[in-house]
Amino acid sequence: MKKNLIEDKQVFKIKKPENQLVFKNDKFKIELWIKRLDNIYPNSLGNKIYKLKYNLLEAKKRKKEAILTFGGAYSNHIAAVALAAKNENLKSIGIIRGEELGIDLKKTLSQNSTLAKAAKNGMKFEFISRQSYREKHKVEFQKKILQKFPHAYILPEGGTNTLAIKGCEEILEKSDKNFDYICCPVGTGGTLSGIINSASADQKILGFSALNADLEEEISKNVQAKNWKIFKEQEFGGFAKINKELVSFINKFTEEYHIVLDPIYTAKMFYAIVKNMKMKCFKENSRILAVHTGGLQGIEGMNQRLKKKKLPIIKDNI
Repeated sequence: MKKNLIEDKQVFKIKKPENQLVFKNDKFKIELWIKRLDNIYPNSLGNKIYKLKYNLLEAKKRKKEAILTFGGAYSNHIAAVALAAKNENLKSIGIIRGEELGIDLKKTLSQNSTLAKAAKNGMKFEFISRQSYREKHKVEFQKKILQKFPHAYILPEGGTNTLAIKGCEEILEKSDKNFDYICCPVGTGGTLSGIINSASADQKILGFSALNADLEEEISKNVQAKNWKIFKEQEFGGFAKINKELVSFINKFTEEYHIVLDPIYTAKMFYAIVKNMKMKCFKENSRILAVHTGGLQGIEGMNQRLKKKKLPIIKDNI
């Protein structure tokens, strides 16, 4: 009999991530470790399973039949919700930005691996215009959604809410108190908020945003500690932007350390960490723990875009 991930506590404990030493650099007098959330669960749910854990439990507690959420056509969150909901015997509904994608769904799924995987895991789609999508957080929009899907449990885009932060507080373990710096990619800020809440006061928490935007105010609503800082994405042009240099960095990292990085979040974080090491921004003899949040399912879609631009592709075979 299949065991549900969240209801069987032992199953979830078995999936605890390992910390892997990437390198110990005598020149910079620094150790860099990676918390491997990318391989704690099949299909690389990564940090998403922590964000979803208590939301899935709450949906079941409320006797909801489906998880309804929002995202773009290549969203890791959309793919993760579809898989996690299926594993918990729940339906899933994705409100997807871009009404043109719904005109010929068969064609869309043949060209978009993220939506194809979500559909395979049972997700039903509602494609809406970009203008309507910008209204998704408003009360009137939410009322209409609930009228159409009265038995759905609504999750925001990216999955960040109070329950998601609670789940992300479980990412760090007692042994992680020995690190001087905890580094984490940032999208909506839920994962970083959970890590800040569970870290020690003497640890420095560094968030590496996938967006060139100010997120401090939003994260400050969820945390009380002051031992954190966010770096904006300024090297590659913003969210989901990538160039030949970053592809080369990803492929070299995979070749040297046998760890695949996703191009949206973790690759940009590690690029920034290495850059800060070279600039001697970390104190000597420090130990750094960088959280690999997963998201590897998005590589296929990114490679499609790179091929169209006639750029090198990301090698995801170790």
